[in-house]
Amino acid sequence: MADLWNTDSGEAVYRTRDAVKNLKVKVRIKRLTSTAALTQHLQQRVLPQQEGGTIELETLTSQGLTGDHEEELVVGWQEKFFSQYEMELFQNEAACQTPLDRQYHTEIKALEKTKGQRNHRIFTYTDHDRYTNCLQLHQLQSSDLLTPTTSNPTFLAERMTSIRHRRQDRRTMDSNIPKSKIINWEPTEDFVKSSHVVNNAMQTMHIMGDLGPPGRLGQKENEYLLLTIKTDGNGTVIVKPDFNTDSEPYRIVTEGEKKEVWRLTVENVSSDMKPEEKDREQNMYKDLYARHKEYLSSLVGPDFEVPPAGILRYMLNGEIVSAQGFEYDNLYIHFFMELPNYWTSLPFQPLSGVTQTCRTKTLGKENVAFFSHPFTFEAFYMCGKEAEESIPQWPVIFFKVLSLDFWQRYRTEGYGYVLFPAIPGKHTITCHTWRPLQMGTVSALRRFFIGGSPELEDHSYVRIPGTFKGERLSRLGFSTETTGNVTFNLHCIQQARSFIDATMMKKRRQKVFDQLGGFSQQGAVCSILEAFHRVRKRMQEAREALPRELISATSQLQNDSSTLA
Repeated sequence: MADLWNTDSGEAVYRTRDAVKNLKVKVRIKRLTSTAALTQHLQQRVLPQQEGGTIELETLTSQGLTGDHEEELVVGWQEKFFSQYEMELFQNEAACQTPLDRQYHTEIKALEKTKGQRNHRIFTYTDHDRYTNCLQLHQLQSSDLLTPTTSNPTFLAERMTSIRHRRQDRRTMDSNIPKSKIINWEPTEDFVKSSHVVNNAMQTMHIMGDLGPPGRLGQKENEYLLLTIKTDGNGTVIVKPDFNTDSEPYRIVTEGEKKEVWRLTVENVSSDMKPEEKDREQNMYKDLYARHKEYLSSLVGPDFEVPPAGILRYMLNGEIVSAQGFEYDNLYIHFFMELPNYWTSLPFQPLSGVTQTCRTKTLGKENVAFFSHPFTFEAFYMCGKEAEESIPQWPVIFFKVLSLDFWQRYRTEGYGYVLFPAIPGKHTITCHTWRPLQMGTVSALRRFFIGGSPELEDHSYVRIPGTFKGERLSRLGFSTETTGNVTFNLHCIQQARSFIDATMMKKRRQKVFDQLGGFSQQGAVCSILEAFHRVRKRMQEAREALPRELISATSQLQNDSSTLA
């Protein structure tokens, strides 16, 4: 018998773009008594065997029996059908307390005059009725009506029944609670029930059934929930249980000494949209989407943002990931960018920054401080005549790692630098650092007890200072100590136009900026070209320093050797 019933009474969620007021649901209930079951069994067994005759079954299926034990009703969204209990309640004008009650009193009086009541057992509770919110608990207590008897309400469902609901215009926080004590670390059970709210922005409608015995309709204990419909303003419709499209009907078992079985069928009988209305709606949506697209295009602009000809745009989205291997705890990093010649930045763009102070965490044998500090930088390279003849220099990120002690005194832990990557894409760079070292015990004691340590007056001294104009940079006698390392994540984007015409590309292929792709590839070999120019210059200087007699003798010797060969 389990195969004849639909036991899946869960919620079904639908999406619609139409107005929810067009929703029509047909609900049909039928009592399955022993007499009705016997009649159905005889009809299935005897009627197929009879070709021309009929069987008298009128004594088993009388007109009064089917009319009282079966009902079908088409219900619209938020359409009110009164129960027998409500008919008797709202007939008395003294029992009407609210404007809604008085409205129901007027409608019931009108129904009595016209005798236009179409329902007998099936009725509805709309979103404005006083019983709508109370049905959540009733639904949980009677959850075995449409679901298997082995299922029980979950812990969350039981707790949700005790949570009060609120409207949209209600404040989420009680104004009596001071702002300094917003969080209650030890809430009581009464506080949880009164303060924990659910933002219920959905409208609810319940279709009920009075499944009492004949002649005893209108009693609250015989009311059973048949169908729940919820919807919001975004086109979401939730139906519980789902429509019986291609499935078996649901079974409802009443409570009490004499349990009765009812069959429930739910169908969606909403009228379909006409073809001309559907085409009109599609055209309206197309026009709406086209206008929205035009609005977005007007905000962005018709043209793609491209830098002027002869200018390279360089965007860097970086992150200081971590620092490890340093002597003290509570680390922070101070960094700044240095732009070489022919590089510029935006007028109000900061060229420096400081990370937060971070405590170290022991990972293996190292103490690691995780910063995850993001930064963004944008620069422009202008390719002029002078820039074409020289090797491009990349911007540099200089940084200094410092530590903070308990007395808010800082120590220098290390210096380092990172070159902007020449190739676009993601780059993970780990830079090793060092710090100046002052020899002697007094310097070590001063660093430990009162903080402070030798510092660089010019941070660009870590590499080659930009102000250096000489031929040799001597660091003889400068003592340093290797410290930890800092990890960077750099995401680079390069944007530029073609700097030369296609007809001139063959003549100027050796230039650095012949095209955008060549620029990226050329940047990877800048260090090799730089070393080659230095070696070539040294060879020229050595050749000029030699005596002319030695040069001529060397040339004569080379000519004689070539003649003998």
